[in-house]
Amino acid sequence: MGREFGHLTRMRHVITYSLSPFEQRAFPHYFSKGIPNALRRIRASALRVAPPFVVFYLVYTWGNEEFERSKRKNPALYENDK
Repeated sequence: MGREFGHLTRMRHVITYSLSPFEQRAFPHYFSKGIPNALRRIRASALRVAPPFVVFYLVYTWGNEEFERSKRKNPALYENDK
């Protein structure tokens, strides 16, 4: 009735290669090269990433403390009340 999906057109001069899933390794050199590379990349970008997080944390904690302080009433205003 027609061509099936995946073979709708004829492609010429296209070469594809594939490897069986049983012939490839899922995590080659994961522990020997992958983890040290990840640590190296984290160290390289830590000085670019960490300062904004530290500044945000300091501003956030200061804001929360200031908010909690502003919610309290000043006891000096109510010393003469009965």
